[in-house]
Amino acid sequence: MSTDSSHALRSDALDNRRRIIEAARSLFAAEGMDVPMRTIARRAGVGPATLYRRFPAKQDLVAEAFEEEARRCHAIVDEGLAEPDPWRGFCRVIERTCELHARNRGFTEAFLSTLAGQTELMASRKYILDSVATLAARAKETGRLRADFVVDDLVLMLMAHRGVRMASEAAQLAASRRFAALTIQAFRASPDHVE
Repeated sequence: MSTDSSHALRSDALDNRRRIIEAARSLFAAEGMDVPMRTIARRAGVGPATLYRRFPAKQDLVAEAFEEEARRCHAIVDEGLAEPDPWRGFCRVIERTCELHARNRGFTEAFLSTLAGQTELMASRKYILDSVATLAARAKETGRLRADFVVDDLVLMLMAHRGVRMASEAAQLAASRRFAALTIQAFRASPDHVE
């Protein structure tokens, strides 16, 4: 009988954990990372003690909540690197990155921040930025990407892209696509800048 009881507790604990992560994802996406932990607990239907038992620090919850988005970012840059035309791959990375960040305010904040103790999220960010740097170098070799592009320009782009969240929810994706198109035009090498 104790085995069934402990199994039920484990199942309940897993359910609580899942609900906490889902609540955090939803709230972070809509409101950003400043959402109080108590609000997340309330949305998940658990007490604050349960939340803190599962996630002692907010950074722990942030890492779990954005694991899927980090995987999507990896896939986006990997697909860009696999594209035979480096300029096209670079443009797709910009477009899809803007789209991903338009849908999730909190992920943009997490990606741009340096959260203490978040080695997984920081390692993911490093991989993404290093991959973009590699892709950018290839695109520069084609003469279609400005010679003065640096990977920090992508970070600057994401910082500016946060303004897209000011649009109504219905207009955010269209605004994000427009922003991506304008950004790509800014990154494109002009005949005057080709070396």
